[in-house]
Amino acid sequence: MTRRQLSSHLPRLPRPTRGRALFLALLALLTTVPALALILAAGAPAQAHGTPMKPGSRTFLCWQDALTDTGEIKPVNPACKAAQQVSGTTPFYNWFSVLRSDGAGRTRGFVPDGSLCSGGNPNFTGFDLPRDDWPVTHLTSGATVDFSYNAWAAHPGWFYVYVTKDGYDPTQPLTWDDMEDTPFLTVDHPPLNGTPGTVAANYSWTGQLPAGKTGRHIIYMVWQRSDSTETFYSCSDVVFDGGNGEVTGIHDPGSPTQPPPGTCTATRTTTNSWPGGYQSEVTVTNSGDVAMLGWMVDWTLPGGQSVASLWNGNATYSGQGVMVHNADWNGSLSPGQSTTFGYVVQGDGGDSATGLPCQVG
Repeated sequence: MTRRQLSSHLPRLPRPTRGRALFLALLALLTTVPALALILAAGAPAQAHGTPMKPGSRTFLCWQDALTDTGEIKPVNPACKAAQQVSGTTPFYNWFSVLRSDGAGRTRGFVPDGSLCSGGNPNFTGFDLPRDDWPVTHLTSGATVDFSYNAWAAHPGWFYVYVTKDGYDPTQPLTWDDMEDTPFLTVDHPPLNGTPGTVAANYSWTGQLPAGKTGRHIIYMVWQRSDSTETFYSCSDVVFDGGNGEVTGIHDPGSPTQPPPGTCTATRTTTNSWPGGYQSEVTVTNSGDVAMLGWMVDWTLPGGQSVASLWNGNATYSGQGVMVHNADWNGSLSPGQSTTFGYVVQGDGGDSATGLPCQVG
């Protein structure tokens, strides 16, 4: 198997046993997670979700560190354990969901200083902690490497890859002044590989790491969707020490075949109707046994109908297809908890559907 590659800068760290770390990292990446019914038919809308795997983001590597054979989250890495103490275990199951639905690709002036790794998403605050013991990827400055970004759900977009400036101190809160002003790589709609809804599904590209970097750094990625304002943010801790993508700081990658964030259900009822239209309410329920940070509901409207208005959710439309992602305030649901969104349709015929497909994420 090919060795993993990637990048980073600052104080030079000793290189722990790379052979075992590399083997564990590759094993985790090559093991797929069962799909959460993410059927991405041609032309149908789908909500994007993902995070860097090469170099691995904090949420991705901490998920590997914490996930046990029983599916429980029990982090061993000190920084991952500290993140759990701040934000709980739910962000570990939702490692692919560090997003802002209203991001529109914005960075400085939108994401607050000290909150870059969470993208300002309060559900992931624990991953903003300034520490020098996060899981780290070993890289060689100036090398040409393969990047990989998980595509838990697929969507077109751009990827902007930044790195911290020389002198970055990982024990201080990360600010925009710590980042180089411009990305060292910009990737325009890279190809999708694999089946979305698995760890192996990814967007990949080859690029050159910045030259002249040494020691600890952060590679910061921004994924901006081209079909909506949803934007993803991530921190990948790296050390430029002559490495080839080896990952250290992960005690045990666990078993990535365990189910990730649980399940949800969605039921639709017609609350009002009139000639040429009707109003519906959809109830989304966390039907699993772990908390979830977000949900997605998708369905196909009968021919000749269109959504005139929708509330308590963020919608994407493609022909007769509708996908609704939670609003910022109603995505977090404990087991058994429910929320609702509503919409008005214009067009004749009504809709007899009661159960709608629901996906966690």
